[in-house]
Amino acid sequence: MTIRVVVADDQELVRSGFALILDVQPDIEVVAEVGDGAQAVDAVRRLAPDVALLDIRMPHLDGIEACRAISAASACRTVMLTTFDSDEYVYEALHAGASGFLLKDVRRDDLVHAVRVVAAGDALLAPSVTRRLVAEYTSRPAAPAPSGRLGVLTARERETLLLLGRGLSNAEIAAELTVSEHTVKTHVGHVLAKLGLRDRIQAVICAYETGLISAGSPS
Repeated sequence: MTIRVVVADDQELVRSGFALILDVQPDIEVVAEVGDGAQAVDAVRRLAPDVALLDIRMPHLDGIEACRAISAASACRTVMLTTFDSDEYVYEALHAGASGFLLKDVRRDDLVHAVRVVAAGDALLAPSVTRRLVAEYTSRPAAPAPSGRLGVLTARERETLLLLGRGLSNAEIAAELTVSEHTVKTHVGHVLAKLGLRDRIQAVICAYETGLISAGSPS
């Protein structure tokens, strides 16, 4: 199955470079290259791609607002690209619905990998972004008790969310719960569906924001 991609960046050389890297892959097709967020939203609406690569800073409509519009109106998943390693952008982008966040100095193999991972329904962050994201939430005062929002989860699904929040992979969660990876995938799918989450990144955020994990939680 071919992964259809829209690339949005207001710098033509950067945009063309990313498109070239992706378009030569046998399983990836770049269906549009655009120069601003408004054009990106329109391209996603017209072409129904699987993934949109969005620069953070673009004219007319920035990448975060474009991400928010795309996430609200389509199944297209977004990967944010920026030269700015800024916490503010990370949190805004993730809450807007982004499934990936990479710096523009990313290696070409990592860019291709990110598109494939996100298209497959998972999420991906640059390692430095992941560290700061978790550090931000663990540095906040502990919530008094887990939110009632988690009441829809079974006990095992709640355990799964806890382990997701700690950053464990499916294989690590399977070992922790003494179940198969297939069973873990099923639990993760149920957690995302019941809580209305797009992917594992939002599950991590949810685990901290609901108080399931706090600064005092064991790692």
